[in-house]
Amino acid sequence: MTFNALVVDKDADSGKTTAAVQALAETDLPDGEVTVAVDYSTVNYKDGLCIGPGGGLVRRYPHVPGIDFAGTVEASDDARYKPGDKVVLTGWRVGEAHWGGYAQKARVRADWLVPLPEGLDTRAAMAVGTAGLTAMLAVMALQDHGLTPDKGPVLVTGAAGGVGSVAVATLANLGFEVAAVTGRPEQEGYLRDLGATTIVPRDDLTEVTRKPLESEQWAGCVDAVAGAMLGRVLKQIKYGGSVAAIGLAGGAAIEGALITPFILRGVNLLGIDSVMQPYDARRRAWARIASDLPMDKLEAMVQPATLSDLPRLGAEILKGQVKGRIVVDVNA
Repeated sequence: MTFNALVVDKDADSGKTTAAVQALAETDLPDGEVTVAVDYSTVNYKDGLCIGPGGGLVRRYPHVPGIDFAGTVEASDDARYKPGDKVVLTGWRVGEAHWGGYAQKARVRADWLVPLPEGLDTRAAMAVGTAGLTAMLAVMALQDHGLTPDKGPVLVTGAAGGVGSVAVATLANLGFEVAAVTGRPEQEGYLRDLGATTIVPRDDLTEVTRKPLESEQWAGCVDAVAGAMLGRVLKQIKYGGSVAAIGLAGGAAIEGALITPFILRGVNLLGIDSVMQPYDARRRAWARIASDLPMDKLEAMVQPATLSDLPRLGAEILKGQVKGRIVVDVNA
């Protein structure tokens, strides 16, 4: 029995990679305890790297990308899962080192899966996806470090992207005043519909300064950019506030950063990793997603796609041309 998958392959002579939809056999699937009939996947920055020229994060070819997926268990050697169970997978280098979700079937380790919580179907789970899980982990970390709505506005950088969109919608739903940073003025209406009360032009935060501190403006921040923007934001966080760092679209270095916000204002810089999160932590985060993320706002973020759209979308996300969440119906 065959199934369709987006397969990335590399020519041994030229070193060039190609990505195309192909028919595979179940015997082609990698080892794992659980076989899943995939319903949906998404498009993330890592996916763009794996699909694009050179193969990005891929180490062995041929390869099936897709760093997350949701679907139905077909077979399981692990007692936690039985045929018919709805599950979601994010992280664990699936789609990079292990075949991922851009296929109608996947076989993975049981520890990498999470049962879908009540209130989420497989499509909604992938409207959330890795980006939404990361956003929720960031919100949870900020709350665990004392962030409450009465402490003031929360800044979200890269707000029109996948992580930023979910962070804006979740924070607004929880009663926070949200300031959204974007370099795309045409996205103001979209961000306000998600719940942002203030739009901050990206250029306002990209100038590198050597000031030790700036005026206190933000009670917290979900930062997807790093680089010069994070250097500025840290100097503007209120006393005892926190920044949850989830990305490095602006570069891995924190330009213009000084120690002063940490030792004079007690600011916390919280690193958020969604790839290797333990099973219990992921279950907690997915439960929070089911309860705290407004599904009507989530639907407004969604753009539908199919397997054949992925080469184009992979190139677009690397150029910063993707808004919100792309949900890939692998069976369409």
